[in-house]
Amino acid sequence: MTIKVAIIGCGTIARSAHIPAYLKNPNAEIKYFCDIKPEAAEKAVQEFGCGQAVVNYRDILNDPEIEAVSICTPNDGHASIAIDFLRAGKNVLCEKPAARTYAEALEMQKAQNETGKVLNIGVVNRFNKGVNIIKNMIASGELGELYHVYASFRAQRSIPGLGGAFTTKSIAGGGVLIDWGVHFLDIVMYCSGDPTPKTVSGQAYCKLGKDMENYSYLNMWAGPPNYAGTYDVDDFITAMIRTEGPSITINGAWAQNIGVDEMYIDFLGDKAGIRLQYGSDFKLYSAQNGALLETTPKFNMGDHFQNEIDGFLACIKSGEKLPSHIDTVIVTAKILQGIYDSSDSGKEITFE
Repeated sequence: MTIKVAIIGCGTIARSAHIPAYLKNPNAEIKYFCDIKPEAAEKAVQEFGCGQAVVNYRDILNDPEIEAVSICTPNDGHASIAIDFLRAGKNVLCEKPAARTYAEALEMQKAQNETGKVLNIGVVNRFNKGVNIIKNMIASGELGELYHVYASFRAQRSIPGLGGAFTTKSIAGGGVLIDWGVHFLDIVMYCSGDPTPKTVSGQAYCKLGKDMENYSYLNMWAGPPNYAGTYDVDDFITAMIRTEGPSITINGAWAQNIGVDEMYIDFLGDKAGIRLQYGSDFKLYSAQNGALLETTPKFNMGDHFQNEIDGFLACIKSGEKLPSHIDTVIVTAKILQGIYDSSDSGKEITFE
């Protein structure tokens, strides 16, 4: 039976990932494209040759035909829109981060638990073939004791849409940590078996983009700059997290005065280690018979966005709880909040 879908927010992530994945699934039919910009919704209808354009999502909340909703709006809409659709009896896939704050994410979780409908968060790397291979290798003991994980997500000058939604805290909730860091931290937590966090100490910096008119760059995604807009988010982040499993350290930068981009995660075990290149392959480092070994596994990467959408549609029918369910991934929102709270207070945060 076909599941009818509404797309809420028709920007880049919707057009490049969610919409094509739904169109490739024979069990899905997109009924609505919704965006507060009428031209964006109309463009989606024309571009993809299906559906109806809508401006206000509340107009379709009670459509009995709609079973599934993808929320692809800026972060400030995630919680309120997800809660409204859950309470209207719809199943929801909400893009990452779950919300701007941990408190908002908890409200989303509460609504899901009360309604019993699906609420998955778009932590798409949990559907990535390479990431799942690493998770299985760690779980099977191939790395031995996983004692530390280090994540680096750093670019020289890659601030998105200077002065726009991405760089306005009231809309986005944060900068590089909540935009890129959520993916890296989620991979770390997932592969490590989602260990319970104990403490976090972090520092967020708003430096290179603050003087917007003198910010030099080669290109700008989500641009162009709006020099009359706001820039009050982190463009560099550093943190250490202690968990019941491995310790975790991160360094992230939308912008830094170092001309080398780094997008990788190191999993350090006492038998072997892995370096995962974000969105790509990984290398396994080990020792055997007195020799140091370096192995690059080969596998079919597949399309993790397609896997995510297919899994979402399937779990609506089966009732299966996916790894991206709000109950599982909300711990990432807790850690993000802890890092920001630690930076604001200048103190280590202890989780209850």
